[in-house]
Amino acid sequence: MNTAPSTAPKPAVPSQVDTPPPPPAKPSRKRARLVGVDAARGVSLLGMISLHALYEADAAGNPTWSELAFSGKAAAAFALLAGVGVTFATGRRPVRRADARATVAMLAVRALAIGAVGMYLSGIDTVLDSVILPYLAVVFLLAIPLVFLRTWAVAVIGVVLALAGPAANHLLLPHLPEPSLANPTFARLAEDPVGMLTELSLTGFYPSPVWLAYMCAGIVIGRLDLTRAKVATVLFAGGTVLAVAATTASWLLLHRFGGLAHIWAAQPRSGLTAAQTTELLTFGGNGYTPSSTWWWLAIDAPHTSTPFDILSTSGIAVAVLGLMLLVGRVTVPVLRHLTMALLVPLAAAGSMTLTFYTVHVMFINSDFDTYSATDGWLVQIVVVVLIALAVRFTVGRGPLEAVIVALATRARRAAAEGGKRMAADAPAAEPAVATPEPPAPAGPDALPVPATAKQVVPARPRRERRPARRPGRLHHTRRWVRRGQQPPWIVSDALWQRIEPLLAEVERSGRHPAHDRIPDRLVLCGVLFVLYTRIPWELLPHQLGFGSGMTCRRRLGEWHAAGVWPRLHQILLAELPGAHGADRPKRSLGSLPARTAVP
Repeated sequence: MNTAPSTAPKPAVPSQVDTPPPPPAKPSRKRARLVGVDAARGVSLLGMISLHALYEADAAGNPTWSELAFSGKAAAAFALLAGVGVTFATGRRPVRRADARATVAMLAVRALAIGAVGMYLSGIDTVLDSVILPYLAVVFLLAIPLVFLRTWAVAVIGVVLALAGPAANHLLLPHLPEPSLANPTFARLAEDPVGMLTELSLTGFYPSPVWLAYMCAGIVIGRLDLTRAKVATVLFAGGTVLAVAATTASWLLLHRFGGLAHIWAAQPRSGLTAAQTTELLTFGGNGYTPSSTWWWLAIDAPHTSTPFDILSTSGIAVAVLGLMLLVGRVTVPVLRHLTMALLVPLAAAGSMTLTFYTVHVMFINSDFDTYSATDGWLVQIVVVVLIALAVRFTVGRGPLEAVIVALATRARRAAAEGGKRMAADAPAAEPAVATPEPPAPAGPDALPVPATAKQVVPARPRRERRPARRPGRLHHTRRWVRRGQQPPWIVSDALWQRIEPLLAEVERSGRHPAHDRIPDRLVLCGVLFVLYTRIPWELLPHQLGFGSGMTCRRRLGEWHAAGVWPRLHQILLAELPGAHGADRPKRSLGSLPARTAVP
């Protein structure tokens, strides 16, 4: 920990003892990817490939397994995990006002780049007519203000969009232009920009209010600590309960409370034939439902944008994410190998979903797709997995992902530098203080002072900031340590000479290299600080320079396992300073028996 230089002589005993300084801070490393999140992305990618490659109905007209498993659910997971990605890109917390300019530039460039890729794919697509990327780009742009809000506010907005958004769309749809449901292309954007943007945001396959609700859910989830098993368990259980509850409620409304009968009674006013109504109820819609009756909002069919559709697909997406995170935490050796054999290919494919989705759409629209439905599906799945594994263990990132990240990073840096230049070029206002009018000068030759004139003097300069505090001290420890005294958790030179031979007998763990190991003397200071203040281990302040609380707790466990702690315990009880408050650490140490387990 760096401290400001001081001109005062430093004492020989340390409030800053002659201890080795804390190890220098390690250079920041790139945050490791969460395998569970990438695996969930891989599930959604493979689900979308399965939907596009396989048939949606069998010979009897019933939905196939791929339709039942992935229709509506894969796209919802795609959008929800996009929200998680937005949160990761913005630091997993609400963005500060000082970073607003750079963050907006980064997210806007990313959205525009995804939209450009999507419109290019739409121009060559003749199979899907529902490329998701242009719609997702609009949702990205609309989600930019959300990254500045607190988590609870984002959650409230998501709930309102999921419950009230479909009702608002139900009211507005009859007054909006009839959508063409054609792919959004650059040509359409040039010919009819308003109509295409209206379709992309309200009347198309993926209405923005609905998909913004998925994005809100992803932002909220992304701000959680996804490395904790408890969070993963809550996501899996909560998502499962939400999906089952939404599906059950929809079934009850339709079959027990007469909702289905009302829908069929209003069928002549819906503009759909009987066959089209049956298809809509069985296979889902094109992003919306007819406005002939409010009972349409009770169905949960895929791509109908009803509250039950949103809640059900959101629950499934959250449950899949929680399941992948839990699977990644399995530690039993045999099961660990099996789970890694499943997770690694999924995570490899999920780390480059944009590239694979683009290649998939180009492939099914090319002359190379001469396979049958099942053969073409198997070929695509195998190729995706093999290429994903090769890229993950070599380059590490897909080509489209690398390009978009580079563009977004440059936009962020340019916006940040532009903001600094604007701040530097802005004229600084000279602070002034108006003083009372001076007394009128005496003497016959003195000139009179105008009554309206005020003397302006420069304001007093602001006080300089205090130097950083010394290692081993925090402002809130003043109530335990008198001024001029050595904090009781600091190990003096004399005490260390008695303790060091004991700790030298402890065999060091080989899990970490020696240069990364925090000295035992500093760790012992951290242990004493925890025992003296009675704070939880994980709340040990890093500013003290004693390492993390978990490091201190783990080292205490090593001393206990080596049998050193009983002797060290007696020495500490005998040698702790008897100054003000010394009875408190003695009680703390006394409450930790020499043969007890590590707390």
